[in-house]
Amino acid sequence: MKYQNPIIPGCNPDPSICRVGDDFYLVVSSFEFFPGIPIYHSKNLVDWELMGHCLDTDEKLNLKECAASGGIYAPTIRYHNGTFFLTATNVSDKGNFIIYTKDLTKGWSDPVWVDQQGIDPSLFFDEDGKVYYMTAFGEVFISEINPYTGERLTDVKVFNPGCGGKCPEAPHIYKIDGKYYLLLAEGGTEYGHMGTIQRADNIYGPYEKCPHNPIFSHKDQVKINIQCIGHGDLVQDTNGNWWVVCLGIRTLSDFFLNRLLHNLGREIFLAPVVWDEYGWPVVGENGLFDYEMEGDLPGKISGNINHDFYDDFSKKEFCTYYNFIRNPKQDAYVRDVDKKQLILYGNHVTINEIASPTWIGVRQKAFDMTAKVKVRISDAVCETRVGMTAYYNENYHYEIYLDKQEDGYRVCLGKHIHDIQVISSAKNIQAIDSVWLKIDADKKRYRFSYSMDGKEFIEIGTGVTAGLCSETTMDMSYTGTYIGLFAENGTGYFKEFQVKNN
Repeated sequence: MKYQNPIIPGCNPDPSICRVGDDFYLVVSSFEFFPGIPIYHSKNLVDWELMGHCLDTDEKLNLKECAASGGIYAPTIRYHNGTFFLTATNVSDKGNFIIYTKDLTKGWSDPVWVDQQGIDPSLFFDEDGKVYYMTAFGEVFISEINPYTGERLTDVKVFNPGCGGKCPEAPHIYKIDGKYYLLLAEGGTEYGHMGTIQRADNIYGPYEKCPHNPIFSHKDQVKINIQCIGHGDLVQDTNGNWWVVCLGIRTLSDFFLNRLLHNLGREIFLAPVVWDEYGWPVVGENGLFDYEMEGDLPGKISGNINHDFYDDFSKKEFCTYYNFIRNPKQDAYVRDVDKKQLILYGNHVTINEIASPTWIGVRQKAFDMTAKVKVRISDAVCETRVGMTAYYNENYHYEIYLDKQEDGYRVCLGKHIHDIQVISSAKNIQAIDSVWLKIDADKKRYRFSYSMDGKEFIEIGTGVTAGLCSETTMDMSYTGTYIGLFAENGTGYFKEFQVKNN
């Protein structure tokens, strides 16, 4: 059966997966965005629904003054004896933690913190009842643990150096046919990324390296615009077939030019796994992934996958696809269902700061995209800005917005790249009731336009897509572009927010 990669587009890095009966559950990193740790559900490994988030309260997720690309790193989800366990790292708070639940619809426990160094934690439940906790930071650490309390039952040991690549991380152990298999990500999470595997008769080793490591990587495939393949997790379906989910990126390359840049973040790719006669896994096409692949999926594909987004604000609750930046002030976000509008109460915090501005957004999931929203401002002063933004982090974003000047209103295009902030263009408009704002995107640029009637749009400027790419940021970054709505120093009213993949 043929299927399309990525199976979950947009910023969804560091996937971990588990199966319970016919159901698959997958979690990813969430960094400085709130709520934290999205959890997806699927019956066939291709059609995924975002169920919600594992860290959905301020008590469970502290992101105060969290740096961009800080916060929540690399969760692992496992199911054991009727209970889901999840472990991850809050690098901006107390470090490694575990949460658990018997019922995903009723939420997760409060975090229990684990006194073990390293990141990318993972749990392994052995047949003898022992539970092992693994982390990585230059090498792999292990201890025995009580997963309900976070208490370590043994000292932490350094037990594996990896297979020779830099930055061994994302350790996952599986017991298959009596042997312990250790899957790692190595090479760094950039263009040298790869997945490697080893096996041993004892969990502590010694480990034998797979002779055809890396078992998946695109590090030497410069002409393939799927890159950075690595950081994965294995799962077996009910038919006995094995699969790997892993992160990868789609670059801005096209037929004419190879651009090693990406703006959508690290996305999730799927490949079938078969085992050779020597008991080693062979992933995809000898370790390679493609946009279209084939495998014996555990269920039929619906054929109705649609990653467009639309909100007319007619329902009281926010849909699960929304995120905030760090811990939001909830009373700044009001869904006025009677008038079908979102009211954002902006304060002095702007989207240029390491704080929690009045901002709400959804992941950009396709290069070619159109976003529109109808905007009105109220209580405007000269510093009021209300609009829509293509947002990577506080130092990298473009926005089209309304502001108030002494002689009336303006529609403006603002840009913040590195430490350069400019209003690149502005158009004076008459006293207004509302204005349509639009962002069109492709692999080369974002285009910004406005309309008074929602039909005829006037373009006021562009911003190059390369400005919102991970490779161009000042500091190493791990996220992707969002399309967000925001208000600063005043109140904004929004109607009919839509993001359509072209």
